[in-house]
Amino acid sequence: MHARVRAGDPDAFRELFTSYAQLVYGYAARATGDPGLAEDVVSLTFLEAWRLRARLRDEGESPRPWLMGIAVNVLRNTARAKRRHERAMARLPAREPLPDFADELIGRLADAEQLAAVKTALGRLRDGEREVFMLCVWSGFGYEEAAAALGVRVGTVRSRLFRARARLRRLTDEELRREPPLPRGQVRDDCRMPAVRSHVERHP
Repeated sequence: MHARVRAGDPDAFRELFTSYAQLVYGYAARATGDPGLAEDVVSLTFLEAWRLRARLRDEGESPRPWLMGIAVNVLRNTARAKRRHERAMARLPAREPLPDFADELIGRLADAEQLAAVKTALGRLRDGEREVFMLCVWSGFGYEEAAAALGVRVGTVRSRLFRARARLRRLTDEELRREPPLPRGQVRDDCRMPAVRSHVERHP
């Protein structure tokens, strides 16, 4: 397939899309929690892959490390654009969060609170740690594939993944211990009670 993709064979590129579009989508959906944005990442990734097709080398049996390397860069750029948009919208009134189906793609975590905590914790990881975690744990990449996708050494992937797992557990625990924010206009009337209470006690 490599030579055919480099030559611009439409059938080969269609095969590339059919084989790996869902992989790219899953990676982007888990990273963003936004199905619409994930679809944009898929489109941009394959457009960029077409533009850069001459750079696809014959190393390895699968082109997915090359393709996911493109996806990682597209997602970085898309995430920056999204952050700029969010800052611009920050002054608007708060809206109820819309549900997404990212939890289905990551194995349906125990409950919504834990899912939210993991998403927040993941966003607090360093970029390199988050990307290695997402490729190796969520996308099923081996160390060598992840290293090829990110342009780093295998040892770097191993160390980043080790740190990412440890930090993600710690940060998730921190998020789960946080007091949930009250709706706008409400104040806590239980200041004399312990700071950490059960969900049932807070909401009888």
